[in-house]
Amino acid sequence: MRVPILMPQLGESIAEATIKAVNVEQGDTVNADQEIIEVETEKAVMEVTSPCEGCVVEISARVNISYPVGTVLGFLEISAEEADRMGVTPGEKAQESSSENAIPQQVTESSSANSATTSKDTANQTENAQVSPTIPGLPVPAKAKGATYISPRLRARMQELGLNAADLAGIAGSGSAGRVTVEDFEAFMGALEEKKTTAASSMRIAVADSMRRSWTRPLATVGTPVCLDKLLSHRKSCDPKPGPTLYAVRALALALSENTANAGQLVGNQIVHPDAIDIGFAVEVDDGVLVPVIRDVDKKPLHDLTQQYASLVEAANKRRLPREASTPPGIATVTNFGSFGIVWATPIPLPEQNLVLGLGHGRQKPQWDNDSSSWIPVIEAEMTLSFDHRILDGGAAGRLLWRVSELLQSPENL
Repeated sequence: MRVPILMPQLGESIAEATIKAVNVEQGDTVNADQEIIEVETEKAVMEVTSPCEGCVVEISARVNISYPVGTVLGFLEISAEEADRMGVTPGEKAQESSSENAIPQQVTESSSANSATTSKDTANQTENAQVSPTIPGLPVPAKAKGATYISPRLRARMQELGLNAADLAGIAGSGSAGRVTVEDFEAFMGALEEKKTTAASSMRIAVADSMRRSWTRPLATVGTPVCLDKLLSHRKSCDPKPGPTLYAVRALALALSENTANAGQLVGNQIVHPDAIDIGFAVEVDDGVLVPVIRDVDKKPLHDLTQQYASLVEAANKRRLPREASTPPGIATVTNFGSFGIVWATPIPLPEQNLVLGLGHGRQKPQWDNDSSSWIPVIEAEMTLSFDHRILDGGAAGRLLWRVSELLQSPENL
């Protein structure tokens, strides 16, 4: 059986790559995941690996030529045993490739003669090939290519029940390459009927949907300790007294106003800067979280924000947020998870945002004082910044977090 060597998806927004070197020749025997072709993208030099063990029967890729993702770069001849291990048949392989539009027209036409006799039979077969994990303890074979594939029939059934792909995370597929079949799905749903269940509230469903959409992005978190002594001292002198969360809201707004690209959104090949520095803050309510938004935080001093902040917290607790305090959403959110006694956390940004600043529980710790050449007790908390890694790298996120920490050391200027 012949299987194609495809130009893989080498990264988000990367549509093609240039062949720099071909490390195998026709007739060579290769192992699974062996590096066989070297390619170059706009970002890095990377390797194309063999999809399985087999013999190289054709290499169509040419050095210094660019090929789009999905292009066939060559073919391997594999044994029946290897085909069984991969859980594919010749007809199924050809059908999958054409359905994903991964193989260019000329390649599809050249291979159609080999698959014409089997494609019709394969279309009527149920995906019931049993697979075994290649690493003990895993429910799905390692590197299973089809583990995330959802057939149109299964997708229709999920839509009928109001489910999404995240709900299938706990199902081990028995189909080819680890796919979840309709039979797997129905068995899973049948087993749920024997378990204790409670109805999820509309708030819980909304939070779940928001987090599911957020998690489609590459998220990362950086953190740093911050001394709260000056903040707490300043707070005692204020009337009314602003909460620590509001200090963080104001500091984050000022830091973002210095470089609005940090809070921008990546759309295609453009970073869209925000029109205003509107910052939200998380308020826990029954079975969920609401995020009231304060507009133009960078233009309002801390004292002028205190009463507005308190009013929004009260409205959120009553679930009576005014529309202007929630729509449109802010460009970032501050969450004080320290109010629950939590020292460190990695909160997830809302889907419409790429930043969330977290403030941990303040604890007394020793700090070296150069003036007295001795250790002195201070109140210190961990502060985290979770971010969309497409917009910010670790260095930029670290500098933004450090700037927020620096601003908190001068609370009288907030």
